[in-house]
Amino acid sequence: MYGLGIVANEIIPGVPAAPIASDDVRITFSSLPSWLNEVSTNQVETYVADYNDECGNPVLRMFSLLEGKYFRFSYADQTEFLVDQAGTEVWAKWAAPLTLEDTATYLLGPVMGFVMLLRGIVCLHASAIAVGDKAIALLGPAGSGKSTTAAAFSDRGYNVLAEDVVTLDDCGDRFLVRPGYPCIRLWPASVKALYGSESHLPKLTPNWDKCYLDLKEQFHTDPLPLAAIYHLGERRHDTKAPFVESLDRSEGLLSLIANTYATKLMDKQMRAREFELLTRVLNNVPLRRVTPHGDPARIPELCDRILNDFNHRFHG
Repeated sequence: MYGLGIVANEIIPGVPAAPIASDDVRITFSSLPSWLNEVSTNQVETYVADYNDECGNPVLRMFSLLEGKYFRFSYADQTEFLVDQAGTEVWAKWAAPLTLEDTATYLLGPVMGFVMLLRGIVCLHASAIAVGDKAIALLGPAGSGKSTTAAAFSDRGYNVLAEDVVTLDDCGDRFLVRPGYPCIRLWPASVKALYGSESHLPKLTPNWDKCYLDLKEQFHTDPLPLAAIYHLGERRHDTKAPFVESLDRSEGLLSLIANTYATKLMDKQMRAREFELLTRVLNNVPLRRVTPHGDPARIPELCDRILNDFNHRFHG
């Protein structure tokens, strides 16, 4: 997963077991280290989410322990993660009625995004598909349709490379997207838009409405160079939509910064490196704005617009 050998004490939902060349990250589910209670009184709060759950509690609080040697994720639903400074050890614990499947939704998104950051890899909150020997990233805020569009491309026979976490593996003059895991998580409305019925796909977990699309043979297992980024904007009921257009350079940089993982959890050194890297991404990778149509039935047309624009830029 993301080019790393993952060793876990339980099968990670959505991530099929496979032989690995090295154990880069070890994950322990269902427990936290026994020494944690002894040092938790000295933990330093480093981040509080600016949005709350239905009880008024911040959905996430983060802490630094033992002078930054460990980081603690504390979610409002009592799910907790502990990550070591090197991004090599992860512990996870949750409370009933939550399940391993619920915990995996955190792990495969924000937690792994943070692990990659600790390991020196900046990640975008995006999806990525393989077009030939290149990768296209689908960027945008929550609810913009990244996963839905990636699933629509999958239905057309294009392999998905990454879902939720898109790596920017710095190779100097190019950036590699590492393969993630072979599933896409979709809200029921997206399932209905793509397949005609909300019940077409199984639920990811009994405690959440999101559904699970098994990519099976539609998953790309090798890293690919990032060739273009398409920023999904606000949907419009406009006769011109969907359409693709250029994105102002300064607006493009702000878009990249707003859609990186763990931005608010970075120290000054991490932020400086992220800014420098994203500037080079902007210099080397076309960033385009996409305006989808408000009618879900026109998602195939959205895919056409993106492909036509991409093929024109690379083969036109």
